[in-house]
Amino acid sequence: MQLLTRGSEEGILPGFGWIAGRTVRFQFEPGSPLRVPHMGWNRIVPRAAPALFEGADEELRAYFANSYHVFCDTPEEELAVSNYGYEFPCIVRQGNVTGMQFHKRSGDGSVFHGFIADTEPDGWARRVILRDHAKHRDAARRQGVNDNQRPLDPLDFLLAVDDSNRVGALRLQDENGVFQRAADAGRRAAPPLLELRQLLSATRAVETNTETALDLAYLRGRGTSLGGMRPKCSVIDDAGRLLIGKFPSVTDERAVTKGEVLALRLARMAGIAAADAQLVDSDGVPVALIRRFDRPEGGGRLPYISAATLLGAQSGAATENTYVEIVDALRQHGASAPMDIAELWRRIAFFILINNVDDHLRNHGLLHVAGGQWALAPAFDVNPFPDRAAELKTWISEDAGPVASIDALMSIAAYCRIEPDIARRMLAEIERAVSQWRDVGREIGMSKLELDQFANAFEHSERVAARRIAEVGR
Repeated sequence: MQLLTRGSEEGILPGFGWIAGRTVRFQFEPGSPLRVPHMGWNRIVPRAAPALFEGADEELRAYFANSYHVFCDTPEEELAVSNYGYEFPCIVRQGNVTGMQFHKRSGDGSVFHGFIADTEPDGWARRVILRDHAKHRDAARRQGVNDNQRPLDPLDFLLAVDDSNRVGALRLQDENGVFQRAADAGRRAAPPLLELRQLLSATRAVETNTETALDLAYLRGRGTSLGGMRPKCSVIDDAGRLLIGKFPSVTDERAVTKGEVLALRLARMAGIAAADAQLVDSDGVPVALIRRFDRPEGGGRLPYISAATLLGAQSGAATENTYVEIVDALRQHGASAPMDIAELWRRIAFFILINNVDDHLRNHGLLHVAGGQWALAPAFDVNPFPDRAAELKTWISEDAGPVASIDALMSIAAYCRIEPDIARRMLAEIERAVSQWRDVGREIGMSKLELDQFANAFEHSERVAARRIAEVGR
């Protein structure tokens, strides 16, 4: 909508000029409780064009996320207004051109653009942030301090991530040029491996609802930079490299951290580029350490987006997404499309054979190469699920649906421009690697009982199908 005006205070380039007006930043008196950006649900009050609102609820509401708003030359162009400290146009029209200020949001999707949403905390991280916020409010009330803290909004969660640990190369600065979130004075943003025991203790306390303010202060930033539901933290190894430390959950019924390291080791054996992973023991507790691939040797940061951002997909939307769509996007935006498409096909085969069915679009990533072109990031968050149905979160194709089937995967080999004999050879390599899952599991310290608990993820009919197809033409 703001692009439709003559120009904006945000920059020097002109707008389209289709709406007679300009775009200005919200301005409030010093000390005002209102802050920029305007973010959250707000009322829409129609001013004109009653047909546009016919059949709508009596009280119209929409989601906003804007620091600037349109200021029209004349009120005739304002179809509706909202109020944030003062009234501002939220729907404008001139002739056949209509613009709306409010943000599209579906289901549990983010209010931010995809590449920003990729750095948002969710799941475990949001849990830590909310608990920390609640502890501060409780402490203020006990001390008789007037609590004027508002509920946390999406921007609060976004800014709760430590700058040094934020995913990819995106960095956020405030008006004073300070990167957000800055680490507390005298405190490392990511602790060394020597502090794994303390990190584990603090995460266990949060899981069991016994955390103290000190536990939350310790996890703040360190345990809020990464997505996913399971307890995790950022740590630094002895060489100064940034890692993700993943801890067992108190609710685990199997050795989940060991299962992830096993899967990533097998992926590499299957010819897949996968994140480097290892297991370390912290007072008898197996902690998975996953190397951050967006932090190259020698320092720096690599720009990162998820496959959801690549496809413009919104979390919580009613539509399903497919690997075929990712193939199309790689052909358009990939730096080495044929190589990455073959790699993606190989990964799908591997996911089917180990029943990695949590393969949603945010569990696939891309790293920027140059000139707006992207390459598949190493595989990550790969886990065998022995207790889940063989249905993929990302469908192979619309025709295949969610079924995790080698036959369905073979049906798109031609679309991926993979010759049948090459596809069969790739299947043979992947199946051969997966067949060694017990041996590799023992190598990383898994007991027979722990291995048996994963058996259903590795021993099933799709492995038989892979062997059958691989042997055709031999």
